[in-house]
Amino acid sequence: MKKTYKIDVDCANCANKMEDAAKKTEGVKDATVNFMTLKMIVEFADGHDPKTVMQAVRKNCKKVEDDCEIFL
Repeated sequence: MKKTYKIDVDCANCANKMEDAAKKTEGVKDATVNFMTLKMIVEFADGHDPKTVMQAVRKNCKKVEDDCEIFL
């Protein structure tokens, strides 16, 4: 399953850091962050709850870029 989330991030480099952090999160099959549209598309692995996974994604993204935001 894929879902799109609105994000708030300051620069393209920060968006790349967020994408890498999201991809490394358990339960995420793939993730793409588009700085121009300020959106994150997350594809979830089978058997994982999107709400739980996105809480972990948000936490991991905050570790690499503390002023970013993901609107769930």
